[in-house]
Amino acid sequence: MRLLTAVDQLFLILESRKQPMHVGGLFLFELPEDAQGSEHNFVYQLVKQMQNSEAPPSFPFNQVLENLIFWKEDKHFDVEHHFHHVALPKPARVRELLMYVSREHGRLLDRAMPLWECHVIEGVQPDTEDGPERFALYFKIHHSLVDGIAAMRLLQKTLSQSPTETVTLPVWSLVARHRNQIDAALPTKKSISGIIKEQLSTIKPVFTELLDNFKNYGDEGYVGTFDAPMSILNKRISASRRIAAQSYDIKRFHDIADQLNVSRNDVVLAVCSGAIRRYLISMNALPTKPLIAFVPMSLRSDNSTAGNQLSFVLANLGTHLDDPIRRMKLIHRSMNNGKRRFRRMTQAQVINYSAIAYAWEGINVLTGLFPKKQAFNLIISNVPGSEKPLYWNGARLQALYPASVVFNGQAINITLASYLDKIEFGITACSKTVPHVQDMLILIEEELQLLEQTCDELGAGLPK
Repeated sequence: MRLLTAVDQLFLILESRKQPMHVGGLFLFELPEDAQGSEHNFVYQLVKQMQNSEAPPSFPFNQVLENLIFWKEDKHFDVEHHFHHVALPKPARVRELLMYVSREHGRLLDRAMPLWECHVIEGVQPDTEDGPERFALYFKIHHSLVDGIAAMRLLQKTLSQSPTETVTLPVWSLVARHRNQIDAALPTKKSISGIIKEQLSTIKPVFTELLDNFKNYGDEGYVGTFDAPMSILNKRISASRRIAAQSYDIKRFHDIADQLNVSRNDVVLAVCSGAIRRYLISMNALPTKPLIAFVPMSLRSDNSTAGNQLSFVLANLGTHLDDPIRRMKLIHRSMNNGKRRFRRMTQAQVINYSAIAYAWEGINVLTGLFPKKQAFNLIISNVPGSEKPLYWNGARLQALYPASVVFNGQAINITLASYLDKIEFGITACSKTVPHVQDMLILIEEELQLLEQTCDELGAGLPK
């Protein structure tokens, strides 16, 4: 048995019919050249391979809840409960695919079983008239089992970097060829005495950082848990979900970052900030105070692929500023303050600091006592992915789109993952609270173009 952490339990406590707490991913594959024209046969063989495999599920796919306190190994694995083969009515565009995934993402997982599902979906239209045939895989797994980094590592362990390798194990049985790879996937165990010693060592550093926050109160680069304004993004949600997804060239973000001497993640946040600003202005709903983003930061220092090892920085998105460069500078300063703070602390110190500094918001999320006062307005999460192409029995992974959680007071979540030369945006929203969220994809492109144009103008004005 493995004890759930406080963060793992939080995702289970927060869960309700209207706010499922699982994360997911939509993976688009291109059929190999020798399989073109026979999509159904190729997918059918994959499906039969998974259905008939005698390989047991590996960690964490074999874990089932015990009294909301422990994870224990499931002894009665039922593949038909977890695995689904779906054929969309042809010709199904990506729009129809996303509609299917949106419906599935809004449905709860059964806590009596291991908390995940796998959907293989055929019938997806090629992205161009003469493009390769495609199929998709949608996978969802409870957030109490994995965070974003762990989920991405699971993906990379499951697929292959070779187009000629045949993957004989199903998705839920990790492709680990050596025992040490399996061991590395398990979370690191600590002794009771080691945990106590580690906790005692956090007292002074955590107090020092909390005092530093107090000294900088009022500086817009230091965000507190009472700084976020109320907005339409922070209303109660329904069970309806809408997932919007789009790929953007990663080089565009790199070029802007290099020109403005900021990080790529700063550019991501600035692009999201500008798009949200445009979206809210179109609805005459932009708050006069800047929106605050919850930006997760991984604390994972091992190779494990389970559990949640993360904290977060509260970032000032500068949505009250019309000038994109001023917004970028404010975002850069706000993020740097948070990152410098975390670099000064150990993992245990960061966790305890977060527990104290963000305690009010944790209580508010759990109880809903102050629905009009949120510590942040939305979640923006950036997950590093694979820089090498991945394959599934010769089918090349073309794109991957993350799908995440929303909950009362947080009706939109922007999660992105890098893959090869792309940044893959996945926007998850309550479709009733945040209507037409797919418009955000157009606004993101417009904001990217604005930043590129601004960089060109700045570059033209520099002395040669």
